[in-house]
Amino acid sequence: MFAVLKTGGKQYKVASGDVLRVEKLAANAGDKIQFNEILMVGSTVGTPLVEGAGVQAEVIDQIKGEKTINFVKRRRKHGSQRKKGHRQQLTLVRIADILEKGADKSGVMAAVSGAGVVVAPAAKPAAKKAAPKKAEAAPKAEKPKAAPKAAAGADDLKTLSGVGPALEKKLHEAGVTTFAQIAAWTPEDVAAMDEKLSFKGRIEREGWIAQAAELAKG
Repeated sequence: MFAVLKTGGKQYKVASGDVLRVEKLAANAGDKIQFNEILMVGSTVGTPLVEGAGVQAEVIDQIKGEKTINFVKRRRKHGSQRKKGHRQQLTLVRIADILEKGADKSGVMAAVSGAGVVVAPAAKPAAKKAAPKKAEAAPKAEKPKAAPKAAAGADDLKTLSGVGPALEKKLHEAGVTTFAQIAAWTPEDVAAMDEKLSFKGRIEREGWIAQAAELAKG
């Protein structure tokens, strides 16, 4: 007997004993799970699901899929290119039983998509009665911390397109204080700074390197 199940937005035709790679499920290796979104069992077609049907499986392992490469090239302002890799998180399962009826009463954990694994909740410690607190003086208000001063000889990085006081502060904290430093950035430096400071491609989009090179000359 075969069944068609749905999980992670995809449909799979399975039979008992099949090993299947599906979108990541919230389960640990060795857990028994049950897929409840069944579109077809044998000759029975659901409308859209087959009521009471289910497919039980055992989780073999949490794995990653093949690496895919995304290549982006921009030509609007200046030539630049960027390559990113990604590996999809998957769950490897082995199909055990296909149930035409009674799956809703089996008591097996439902297969649920999720980025984390299932962990048994820890027992909560018994609450202790708090001793009566003595009257405490009102806490003193903390003085606001002064913004870090730019190092001597630092350039006004706010001259760059899209750089305000907040971004200038981030650059100073990362040790970047002059136009010459930015003008000397390599593609690897740009990628590292983009990831470290969460610029989301702003360096390339605003053309900071070209601007910094011109400002450094002046």
